Amino acid sequence: MRRIFTPVVPGIEVLGLDDVTAFDEPAETELTFAGNALIKARAALAATGLPSLADDSGICVDALNAMPGVLSARWSGHARDDAANNALLLAQIADFGDDKRGAQFRCAIALCAPGVEVVEGGVMAGRVLRAPRGDGGFGYDPLFCADGYDVSTAELSPAEKDAISHRGKALRAIAPHVGTVLAPNA
Repeated sequence: MRRIFTPVVPGIEVLGLDDVTAFDEPAETELTFAGNALIKARAALAATGLPSLADDSGICVDALNAMPGVLSARWSGHARDDAANNALLLAQIADFGDDKRGAQFRCAIALCAPGVEVVEGGVMAGRVLRAPRGDGGFGYDPLFCADGYDVSTAELSPAEKDAISHRGKALRAIAPHVGTVLAPNA
């Protein structure tokens, strides 16, 4: 988040979870990316007293009725096990033709500050590949090819991915709100 956000809102120091006092990560109990992002941003604000950004994102496969969706990180039943999640997704759509592999990465980013709650989103459309490709990124990146590209998002450089990704789009959308919250008279 810092890599994408710092150039978008210059002059603002972006802190990560490692930079603040540790707090328990809240359970993601909402049915939407926006709801889960708000849960996390509210928890960060409550724990730190600082304006907080948090995101929730995942892959939504058209032929699976937009699943894994908010369950993307724990799709295989193992939280944040990328290899298991990717293997399960490939098995579930193994018999699907290329025309049935449409998908989107979706991201919601929430900004919470005293008296302020804003959520913005971003979408990157594409398709699920038949096999993993590339070593970059994380999660489903080795399986996802964005519209207009012939490589997986794991094969893109960080700068290329940031320019087109769902997370990059959401961060650029929320940047003006952050500027308003942190510099209301600017």
